[in-house]
Amino acid sequence: MSDRFDVVIAGAGPAGAQCARDLAQRGYDVVLLELESEDEFPRQSNKSTAGTFPSMMASFGVPDDVVMNYTDDVVLESPNHHYVQNQPGAVLEFAEFKQWLVADARKKGAEVWFDARVSRPITEDDKPVGVRYNGEEEVYGDIVVDATGPAAPLAKDLGVSDLERKKQAIGVEYEMAGIEIDHPEYADLTDSMMLRLDHDLAPGGYSWIFHTGGDEAKVGLCYIQNDSHRKHGKEGMSIDDYLQYWLDTDPRFENAERLEGKVHRGSAHIQTPGELSTDNFMAIGDTVPTIDPLWGEGIHKGMQSGRAAATTADRCLTPEDPDTSASAMAVYNKLWHSEVAPRMRERLLMTELLYLAPNSRYDKLMTDLNATEEETLAKVNAGNLGAMRNLLRLSDVPLLAKFARERFSDSR
Repeated sequence: MSDRFDVVIAGAGPAGAQCARDLAQRGYDVVLLELESEDEFPRQSNKSTAGTFPSMMASFGVPDDVVMNYTDDVVLESPNHHYVQNQPGAVLEFAEFKQWLVADARKKGAEVWFDARVSRPITEDDKPVGVRYNGEEEVYGDIVVDATGPAAPLAKDLGVSDLERKKQAIGVEYEMAGIEIDHPEYADLTDSMMLRLDHDLAPGGYSWIFHTGGDEAKVGLCYIQNDSHRKHGKEGMSIDDYLQYWLDTDPRFENAERLEGKVHRGSAHIQTPGELSTDNFMAIGDTVPTIDPLWGEGIHKGMQSGRAAATTADRCLTPEDPDTSASAMAVYNKLWHSEVAPRMRERLLMTELLYLAPNSRYDKLMTDLNATEEETLAKVNAGNLGAMRNLLRLSDVPLLAKFARERFSDSR
């Protein structure tokens, strides 16, 4: 094995593997380092609900054989109402999807090293020139990419990561069978991805049912331990307790059972990113908060960040005299803010307001969505301030004031 590459990427998740795919296809010598062993990959990192949309499938050439179910609708539920929007999507088998990404990166010419625990960057003159892994083993590259997720050992060491614990969302999901997908008391969830806003079930977050075919679905919940969680949470309950509480109280799960070995756990940060790059270095995927802040879709955003990093590396390494200085690598920052997560601050604003709202406001939101044009939700998710204003009511003034006070307190 060579110990010198054009690009060294730590982490074989969707962001890291996509970055490797793009770079290898362009003819660069790239190595992808992955913590897990090849024969078990991705046992520990099989964490995503893996709900996505046709734009991702088409943009990255994802094959049909990693799709569990194609869906027709997105359903939003509140404690007493629901809203249905026609929105084609796909629920992926996440483990198979990750295996396909890595296999395709190899096919295109990338090296993939499994059982490689990356610990810290190798620096010269305070600039990263490689990484250490598995103790004192070393590999060098003109550019280093951290795609390790929230652990972010390289980004943290280089002062690029500023992930805040209080902004960390945690989640748990079961794959289940025997679910009454079309229960008479609820919206029909056949071929749908459903998100439920209900502080009784997920205080400070949301729960979901993603139909995977027949009477089976992915069922889970996530939350941030924010003010809403503290206000509505049940004393002494863990996230597993909340999920079990939902399973025990929702009639759709009366005859349901968990599929053996199909439990997924994960975390992500819901915040604006700080720095994204520096000399010879970029952070991608969940190493920076790339996840969609409103609904938690992370695969597409992560892969877009991997592609933006590959584009940047190509631009920096192509000239006869390559330039991987911080100023040259800042092209990635511009691509991230314009193409990966445009209007991030506005979308985060809507996210924080959404999770601070009480259950009664969620019922009103469903009523408002049903009364507005179908594109409203898509516009809100894109950070359109006009669409956001259309969903606000006079009764939201105290909520807005509370949000402003919390923002002011955080900034002090």
